[in-house]
This record gives sequence, C-alpha cells and structure tokens, in this order.
Amino acid sequence: MSEVPRRWRSVLPHLKQPLPADRTQHSGTDGGIVQANLPMELVRQSVRPREYWDIPEEVADAYRRFRPTPLWRARAFEKAVGARVPVWVKYEGGNISGSHKLNTALAQAYYYHRAGVEELVTGTGAGQWGTALAAACARFGMRCTVFMVGTSLERKPYRGVLMRMLGARVISSPSTLTEVARSGRSAGNSLSLAIGEAVEYAARTNGAAFCIGSGETYSILHQSVIGLEAIDQLAEEGGEVDAVVGCVGAGSNFGGIALPFYAAAAAEGTEAPALIAAESSTTPKLTRGVYAYDRTDATGTSPLEAMYTVGSDYGIPDSHSAGLRYHGAAKLVSAMRHAGQVRATAVDQVAALAAGRAFTTSEMTLPAPESGHALAAAALAAGDGGGDGDAPRARTGVLVCVSGHGYLDLGAYQQFLEGELADRAPDPAAIADAVAGLARIDAAADAETAPGRITVAAAGRPTGAPAGLEEVR
Repeated sequence: MSEVPRRWRSVLPHLKQPLPADRTQHSGTDGGIVQANLPMELVRQSVRPREYWDIPEEVADAYRRFRPTPLWRARAFEKAVGARVPVWVKYEGGNISGSHKLNTALAQAYYYHRAGVEELVTGTGAGQWGTALAAACARFGMRCTVFMVGTSLERKPYRGVLMRMLGARVISSPSTLTEVARSGRSAGNSLSLAIGEAVEYAARTNGAAFCIGSGETYSILHQSVIGLEAIDQLAEEGGEVDAVVGCVGAGSNFGGIALPFYAAAAAEGTEAPALIAAESSTTPKLTRGVYAYDRTDATGTSPLEAMYTVGSDYGIPDSHSAGLRYHGAAKLVSAMRHAGQVRATAVDQVAALAAGRAFTTSEMTLPAPESGHALAAAALAAGDGGGDGDAPRARTGVLVCVSGHGYLDLGAYQQFLEGELADRAPDPAAIADAVAGLARIDAAADAETAPGRITVAAAGRPTGAPAGLEEVR
C-alpha cells in the first residue's frame, strides 16, 4: 500500500442508538456553567452521522511523512506465544511522537489554527500525546503547553526534552500553577489531574485553547486512518482476521484500529470481527466500572459524558503504562461496549511487559508498555483461550495494533528483567466509593455483567476563547 487514505471514516451512521448527549454541570470553582470551545469542524465530526470526511490537504501532506504505517504477519511472535492462528501487526511507532497520537494531533492543530487559536494546552500521561501535539503545533506555527503526569515525567525525562525540542513548555503535574492542583480535590499523578490543570490553564490564558488527544469522537475519527490502512493491507496480503485488538486508555488507539472494521462490516451487511479493548488492570473501567455520567477531568467543570468509568476521583494505582491510567472510556467506545459491540480485557502490567519482551525478541521491535497490553490480549485470542468470561478464541486470525515504541520506557523493562516489577490490584471498595454518586445510565449494564467481559489474570496469564471556536452545549 503506497497511498494515505484520502478520507476518515466514521462509525456514527452504524450505531444502534445515537450517543447519549453530554450534560453540563456547575463549575467547581466559580459556580458557572462551563462549555467546551471547539472549532466548528470538530463539532461537526463529533455529532453528524456522516460516514466519510475529507482529510484536509495540509494534514494529508503531513501524514505522508510517516504513513502508510507498516503491517506484517508476526510469524516469530506467533511461535513465541504458541498461537494457533496468524497474528498480524499494525505498527504506529515510526513517527516523531513514537505513537498513533500524531494522527489526531495534526488534524486538531490544523483546525484550531484555522480558528485563530495561538496556543494549545493539554495534559499527557506517558508523553506520546504531548509530544505529538508539540510536533503538530510546531508544524502549524502555534505555541504549546503540556502538563505531564509527574511520575511519568520523572521516569521518562527525555520525553520532556523532546517536547521542549519541539518548542513546547512542559509542566510537571501536579503543579503550583492551578487551583485544581493546589486544592487537592483530586488524587495526584493521574492523567485526569493533568487534564484538569490544562483545562484551567487554558481557560485563563488569552489566545489559548484546551486540546485533548484521546476520548473525543473527533479524535477517534482521525485515528481511523489506522484501521482503513489495515483493511487494505490485509486484503493485499490475503490475510483474514476475526479479532481486532488495541490497548485502551480513553479509546482513540483502540477506536482507530477497530472501528473501521465495524463500519465496513455494517455497510456490507457482514459479520464484524470481535473488537477487543485491552485495558490496564489498574484502571479497569470496561471490566469493573459502571456505565454512568462522569466528568472527563479533575476540575469538575467539564460537561458530564456517558462513559464506563471507575470514577474520576478514584486513586489509580501506579503503573508504568501511564497512557492507560485514565478513569473512563470514550463515550463512543462506551456506547458500543454497552450495546455489546465491543469486548474488553484487563491486563496486569507484568503480563503486558512479558508480552512486550516476547515481541521484542521475536519481532525485533520494542513496543511501549501500553502496547504490551494489546499484545498480551492478542496472544490469548490467538492461543488456547481468551481469559475468563466469554472471551473469543480467534478462528482465522488476529490483528493487533502496536500503538507505539518503547525506547523511552526502558526503565519499566529494566524493572521487569530484574524481577522488581509488581502488579498493583485495583481496590473494589475504592472504586465503589468513587462511582457511588454518579448517575447511572443503566445500572444493569455495569461492566461486571455487560456482554463480552473478559479478563487476563496475573503474571504470564496473560473562557476567553478565540472567535473561531464554537461553544458546545
């Protein structure tokens, strides 16, 4: 495959029901109603049930620097994990950000730049999103400020260096710059808090706008280039798959690889592959969370979204997969989970890094710890069992997205090799407390009883907004 897709593909026309509408809430700081400010095109991409969206030429030109990304049959990995069926890999780690995040960063920076925004502000966990946005802002001549989860920045200081190389200002979260961090209302060192700090900072900075990389419907749309390429590449290779796997923090990587397969099957009237979201067992929103209205950040000012969540106030156990340490799943992924169109598996970090090492030694490619979760789930689907519950066993083949490289995550792999890495189990009582006050969408649809619940067990088992922005109500 030599061409980049010319259009993104949306799954919205094929949903069984429309996405639940967001709910505004009173601000935790000033008592007002807070609205999200977005370029109008991003608003349209979030709500219109239009299947195809043209990729602007400026964005497509940037994509051509690193897309199409490679797809190959991982025969050596198959042998290493005892796979019964072929395992195909789609690799997104070959760009400046080292991950899939650049796909939506370029698109968002383009639309915000056209809307007159001068600075984009964001929160980042593992740092791939912050790096991607810094690169996109540099390309379109914008300033960039990144709040990065402090423990992650300490472990991966060169992520901060790379962002600064790209012109971004990098701030460790929790910081002393925002009220949400000073107040102590939210547990520190979480992506939710970093996002909350970015929201607050952008709201009081002239010419700035908050920008998010994963959970929004438009960001999942931009990531559809991954799955669209994979569909064509599999056809060229004569490959067939009945399971598609991606890791999930909020959901853009998983949505990018998986949802184009669902859209294609729905349009053609055929059966879609099993769509398997591999989450961290420290943040098991899809396997132990509830389907409810929750906030997307730690400020308490953002609109409430319908999501599977362990609660935005939940104290997430520490892990090396900072990109997966987010309390909720995207409303699009959550709605499809609720409808039984998405399955989920929770993977312990030791199992994830074991899968990452197996992939490194067999395929000579070092995956990010986040991607290790997807590889562990793919190994199970391709092997003798898919975990507990009604996990699917692939019959024809598995496609897994390796969302990024792990060259800045070697500290995690060092701990794994030296036997110093431990799994951190979630606290069911703490989750119950964190979700107790949330408005459930359907109490019977908690992830514990939702269709497709599967798990992987421990070790080895596997605002002063610019004029071009639209207020979203």
